Amino acid sequence: MLKESGHNAPQPARDASEEGLQVPDIIPIFALPTVVFFPRTYLPLHVFEPRYREMVQDAAREGRCIGMALLKDGWESNYYGNPPVFSMGCVGRLMTVQPLPDGRSNILLQGVERYEIQEEFYDRRYRRARIVLRPQSEDRSIEPALRTKLEQDLERYIGERENSHVWKEFLRQGVSDDSLVQRVSAYLDCTPLEKQLLLESESLRQQTLRLRDLIHFKLHEQHGVKGWG
Repeated sequence: MLKESGHNAPQPARDASEEGLQVPDIIPIFALPTVVFFPRTYLPLHVFEPRYREMVQDAAREGRCIGMALLKDGWESNYYGNPPVFSMGCVGRLMTVQPLPDGRSNILLQGVERYEIQEEFYDRRYRRARIVLRPQSEDRSIEPALRTKLEQDLERYIGERENSHVWKEFLRQGVSDDSLVQRVSAYLDCTPLEKQLLLESESLRQQTLRLRDLIHFKLHEQHGVKGWG
């Protein structure tokens, strides 16, 4: 499988841009049970499973794009086969590959855009899929009042958390609305199914509203209210 590096902590403010990147119609699919990837975010991974070592080598030669996808429930019985995945994921640009002496590698993916699987292929050791890109249906901004409410919710959620200083610095960085919503969606401590629901939002506004609802649930968990998944 793999190890994630720092996925649950906010990352430096760098705007991932798809400018100049040609996403192939058919891309490798990195299907995992706990990872939901978002546009405009970064995902560092430690890759050691043989089929995914091969995938990284191929992707480095064939377009530098990898589609992250979340495995559906029941994946445990067929993990080394091709268990079902959610059809919507995020295309990652392969930014860096650090080979290790034993064949493992550390990689960094840059979230480019959402995609939807149209057809799957099993002609290699890893899964591939024909995809279409699915940008959200509105521009990458939300009304100022909604952003303010989201930031206020986050300030309440951060509270006295162990890494609160990291989150507070993250909020002070002045990132765009889209980058803020995508990064909070990625780094918030919630379940993969909850993150998948955020990823599948039809608009940035809908994603922000869902994110606020999720934060409110987490703030009230101590009173018996649970999250979505």
